[in-house]
Amino acid sequence: MAAKPLDGIRILDFTQLLPGPMCTLHLADMGADVIKIEPPGGEAGRGPAGTPVSHFFHTVNRNKRSIALDLRAPGAREVVHRLAASADVVVEGFRPGVMARLGIGYEDLKAINPRLVYCAISGYGQDGPLAQLGGHDINYQSYAGILEQSAAPGGPPHPGNFPIADLAGGALSAAMAILAALFDARRSGQGRFIDVSMTDCALALNTQPLASLHTWKQPVPAGHDTLSGGLPCYGTYQTADGRHLAVGALEPKFWQAFCAAAGCPELGKSGWAAGKSGAAVRAQVAAIVKARTLAEWIEVFDGMDACVSPVLRIDEVLAHPLTKARGMTVDTPVPDGSSVPCFAFPVKMSDFAFTLDRVPPAAGQHDEEVLRESGHGDGDIARLREAGAVRPPAAN
Repeated sequence: MAAKPLDGIRILDFTQLLPGPMCTLHLADMGADVIKIEPPGGEAGRGPAGTPVSHFFHTVNRNKRSIALDLRAPGAREVVHRLAASADVVVEGFRPGVMARLGIGYEDLKAINPRLVYCAISGYGQDGPLAQLGGHDINYQSYAGILEQSAAPGGPPHPGNFPIADLAGGALSAAMAILAALFDARRSGQGRFIDVSMTDCALALNTQPLASLHTWKQPVPAGHDTLSGGLPCYGTYQTADGRHLAVGALEPKFWQAFCAAAGCPELGKSGWAAGKSGAAVRAQVAAIVKARTLAEWIEVFDGMDACVSPVLRIDEVLAHPLTKARGMTVDTPVPDGSSVPCFAFPVKMSDFAFTLDRVPPAAGQHDEEVLRESGHGDGDIARLREAGAVRPPAAN
């Protein structure tokens, strides 16, 4: 088997919770050596002190090493400087200016390693009127115009359980930019500072409402646009047992196949009906779908090319033949000695196979290993422990 795509790349990861850790998870799964730099008690995503490490943490922190470092303690800045000298990437998720005040911001580390790619992930960017405000996914979605569209017709905006701005806006946008900057650093010898605003990046993906605005010269209300419930051929319908069927039959051939299988071929030309006519078609389809259970509809559409699917729960997703056939789970050990299925690296590449090489680390599990790799000897490590920058081995 060939080397993994990012073998030999070292990443210093100062991020916590979801956007940054998901970004570095993807990079670690592709072979990067991700060193997770956590506060002494471990990052917030591990959960409250004295409780078992959260499953949330385990889903996004495999294939990484961890050192627990008090960034405000004497000697900590020098540790980061030494690590940065041989690193390729730094990823951080603090508010703008925090790393610079600690003496480990981009300008500090660039002076040590000009090839360094430094990515700062924040809610609203490094400048602008909201730069210093805290926020979460719901706030970034709001400013990006996404949350306003996440509603039924006439209903209130309601976020789903998929944090779009954190993941698509933060994690994936950061990973994309890091890889581009790494490519350029390899040929130019110069790194870059990357400013990832989760709001900006989520906004840039919110193209459907923007296109509708330009088309109709006014915003289209939630639940009335092409993909949000305005068309009979694209939406969800409740089944007899309270479950839902998802219909994405935008093209006429798919809608006609759906109507034929559902027993309403007379509606085959009404998939794009709008206004009162569209509402009437949708009501007819709703009544038809409501007459059978989800299991019955799954049987009806089994193997049929009609863009129809069951709306699955997460437990059903894990058991589904598609998930299994695509190798999309990996059994991951957890502290109680058992293991749980987590999602695997999703992209397939030639000459590359995703593997679980490191289980999610304990906080500070690799303190001594990483410190020695960066040239710290016994005396250096003892002084760092005395200063409280790192903990004694027994506490790891």
